[in-house]
Amino acid sequence: MNRRPLGRSDLVIEPLVLGGNVFGWTVDENTGFAILDAFITAGFSAIDTAEGYPNWVPGNPPGMSETIIGKWLKARGNRHEVHVITKVNSAKRPGGLKADAIRQGVEDSLRRLQTDYIDLYFSHWPDPETDHEETLSAYDGLIRSGKVRAIGASNYNAEMMAAAQQTAIVKSLQRYEVTQPRYNLYDRAEFDALRPYLLENEVGAIVYYSLASGFLTGKYRSEADLGQSPRGGGIGRYLDARGMAILAALDQVSSEMEATPAEIALAWVVAQEGVSAPIASASSVAQLESLARGVRLNLPQAALTMLSKAGA
Repeated sequence: MNRRPLGRSDLVIEPLVLGGNVFGWTVDENTGFAILDAFITAGFSAIDTAEGYPNWVPGNPPGMSETIIGKWLKARGNRHEVHVITKVNSAKRPGGLKADAIRQGVEDSLRRLQTDYIDLYFSHWPDPETDHEETLSAYDGLIRSGKVRAIGASNYNAEMMAAAQQTAIVKSLQRYEVTQPRYNLYDRAEFDALRPYLLENEVGAIVYYSLASGFLTGKYRSEADLGQSPRGGGIGRYLDARGMAILAALDQVSSEMEATPAEIALAWVVAQEGVSAPIASASSVAQLESLARGVRLNLPQAALTMLSKAGA
């Protein structure tokens, strides 16, 4: 399988990152263990979570997703086979990306994950109240101590990345090696604006919402379909003429390739320049197996062009 480097760090991953946002939400612990087992069996290794997943569920303790993943890591004894990705400042909470908040956040995540290091640690959201030097200095200390292997920035635009990277150069600190922007067949503007900077500076990109919250599975084609999932409320914005054109193109390519729309949508993301890997979540082993097929599909140029034009 084609393993892809994350920026200039020594971390390399396969072209699929498993989204852990559903653990503790639409996926319980037992089902989560089965999905994680299937993910590793399929030849993948990178699991994405955050201190804030899924804190939006009433009654959930903080970091429920990390807790489930940590229990699985301990039960399987396979920490050395897994790349763990998590994030701080998930809920834009008090402290943001200040040094004390980062140091406390990493200790909380390490405890829940039942590990002594994190492979890739993200700033989940920018913090305009904290300067880059304070944030990167805190990360630099964590990397030197061995608690974090590499750092990344989620939801940062090119200007924010450039400012952070310049600070890292001037102050001789560890830089952000990876970004995590939203990117899929429908949502392209954020990554399209960021990509030139990433390519020029050898920064990786693990993109989220690769299936547009499930819209690109083809299950949601009208307002009446939105009740099929707890995520339905976030899908309604895709039900416009552009969204329908993308689904039509997906349907055509799916028929030609004998694959599902979700598999085609993932294959399109993987084929795009500058993408290290897409994040996609699964609520069953069958869905996980479909994701694995998708990132291993090689779409012909005609299909890639059709899909790109449909969402342009």
